[in-house]
Amino acid sequence: MRIQLCEHFDYKKLLRFVFPSIAMMVFGSVYGIVDGLFVSNCVGKTPFAALNLIYPFIAVLSAFGFMIGSGGNAIVAKTLGEGEKEKANQYFSMLIYVSVILGVAIAATGIATVRPVSILLGAEGEEMIECCVVYGSIIFAGIPFFMLQNAFQIFFITAERPNYGFYTTVAAGCGNMVLDALFIVGFDWGLAGAALATIASQFIGAVIPIVYFCRKHNSSLLRLGKGPFVWKVFWKTCTNGSSEFVSNISGNIVAMLYNLQLMRFAGEDGVAAYGVLMYANWIFVAGLFGYVTGASPVIAYHYGAQNHGELKNLFKKSMILMAGGGAVLAGLILLFADALSGIFVGYDQALFELTKRAVIISAAAFLFIGLNIFGSGFFTALNNGLISAAISFLRTVVFQVAAVMILPEIWEIDGIWWSMVVAEILSFIVTMFCLAKNKNKYHYA
Repeated sequence: MRIQLCEHFDYKKLLRFVFPSIAMMVFGSVYGIVDGLFVSNCVGKTPFAALNLIYPFIAVLSAFGFMIGSGGNAIVAKTLGEGEKEKANQYFSMLIYVSVILGVAIAATGIATVRPVSILLGAEGEEMIECCVVYGSIIFAGIPFFMLQNAFQIFFITAERPNYGFYTTVAAGCGNMVLDALFIVGFDWGLAGAALATIASQFIGAVIPIVYFCRKHNSSLLRLGKGPFVWKVFWKTCTNGSSEFVSNISGNIVAMLYNLQLMRFAGEDGVAAYGVLMYANWIFVAGLFGYVTGASPVIAYHYGAQNHGELKNLFKKSMILMAGGGAVLAGLILLFADALSGIFVGYDQALFELTKRAVIISAAAFLFIGLNIFGSGFFTALNNGLISAAISFLRTVVFQVAAVMILPEIWEIDGIWWSMVVAEILSFIVTMFCLAKNKNKYHYA
């Protein structure tokens, strides 16, 4: 039976509603790391390091898609909660068209600058530079599809069709896995094959939702139609989604800084180890992001409807679930540290040991990550982009930059791994302060 945004949510109903989003995010992260697995094991260590070196730059430019998806989603859900369905559909359509235009502009910018940026990020030697350019140029060509895929995944939830977002992600993910094997192993296209498989999967993830939402009778709350540009809504989308934008762009800028520090302390092996750590974190953090993505439209709806009782209910249950989920994930990372490291770099013992240590140290961060992610996402759902952005900026920029610049001078490469943990602890303090200070304003506690 379909669960509606306007309902009362107990634990069972809340988990049922957000489960497709969690599964979508986890599956999306798994298929997202398939490129890394194939490249590391079938193409080589240098191409794998190059992929991880250039990817943060790609993610920085594509962060606009997350901003429009998350910020616009909160506005559309709030508008639905206010009973303005036609207006909500106009906003939804406008934001999708804006995503396409921005995607084309970002693709052109990325392709034009990928070589000098690769060198600036520390790529050394002609082989690594060329690998960065080949992978980056192809991936940038698919950025419009990537932005649409991410936006639609979020809007499927607001449309009360979270399962459809999951099915679309599965279709795109399976396409990526099959094409990775075909292009990299079968056709021996190497790093270019990995990039082509990725943009093919993103095309699938963008086109399926377009077909669905363009149908006049798609039986959901949203339909893609006329969407006249409304500057006020676009500006509110940008400010409201600024936390997700800040989180993505700053997190990847910080990743570039991590790579520079790792090149300094451990060379190419350090960058490869960090790449594995990021892949491992994507898998586990994806579940937490999936919960926040799934719960945010419900929170935004009840905020728009001024249903304070349900807002309190959702806040309390979410805090408990995110704290418990983080603790479970920390335990799983420790349990599977060997396996996670081995599947990527088991062919190199020294690199395996370096990677395993990084994964083990980073596990402590998960005790705090869930609550930090929820705190930022919660304020986005309340249409308070300023507080949400402040939490994200401090978490992903200020604390991380300070930690990764200071701690390696004390503990060398171990200081780089501990930087992630220290940044999350400091962010947790800020998040709890913001939640406590604003509880009476928004009536969620």
